[in-house]
Amino acid sequence: MVNHPNRNKKAERYVLVTTEHRGVFAGYASDTDGDIVKLRQARNCIYWSAALKGFLGLATVGPDKDCKIGPAADIELRKITAVAAVTPEAQAMWEAAPWAG
Repeated sequence: MVNHPNRNKKAERYVLVTTEHRGVFAGYASDTDGDIVKLRQARNCIYWSAALKGFLGLATVGPDKDCKIGPAADIELRKITAVAAVTPEAQAMWEAAPWAG
């Protein structure tokens, strides 16, 4: 199966990505090993509540009702500082998160 078209494709996974400029994003990525991470259906966390106990709370429990989460878009991120796996529960919260006003 050397010539199969999907042979070299990596599976997408839902990840949290942070940048040097304090950006915090979550979305689907198939490759997180380089200087640029492409995210599909990425959402930006503008503000997270203290109840999450830091940005990694966004990866483990997801945004709560007090967070400010922007709309989804396909993006490329540069100057990556961290890539964290997102739990299925947190992913559901990211995908359902409304803008808290």
